[in-house]
Amino acid sequence: MNTEKLAPGSIFPEIIVPTVAGGQVTLGKTGTENESWQLVVVYRGKHCPICMRYLTTLGELESSFAEQNVEIVAVSGDGIAKAKAQVEEGGIKFPVGYDLKPEQMETLGLYISDPRSPEETDQPFPEPGLFVIRPDGQIQIIDISNAPFARPDLNSILKGITFIREKGYPIRGRH
Repeated sequence: MNTEKLAPGSIFPEIIVPTVAGGQVTLGKTGTENESWQLVVVYRGKHCPICMRYLTTLGELESSFAEQNVEIVAVSGDGIAKAKAQVEEGGIKFPVGYDLKPEQMETLGLYISDPRSPEETDQPFPEPGLFVIRPDGQIQIIDISNAPFARPDLNSILKGITFIREKGYPIRGRH
């Protein structure tokens, strides 16, 4: 597989996924009417204990992101049962999407792994990804990893978004 990566400043592809709370969420669709940004966190799935810690940290920072007018959504390739269990066990309040398809993972430029055993999980899953999307749909920040151990510090992402918005900092890495 040779997945093409998204470029900073490009328009984030709108991908619709169902949510654990019911209904659906559109990744990449920000609240343009209120100038809100969107933070999309792609996690590996319920089988990953590092993901649970990351989502817990994200939940602890949810109000701080909200103060910066940043909507949070997390998504994985898990089915509803695993995603719902993840939300319940983690006490997660922000929207959690599920059933991200391999084609959608490829569209996002994510690395995809096969399970090591049936005990781990039963389907290919995305490796971690984080995207910060501006109200106009442009991608401000991209972080894609091929392993569960490499993820951006969420406090640094929050501080970065604050700085970007206060100073009108441009999208970097376009060339």
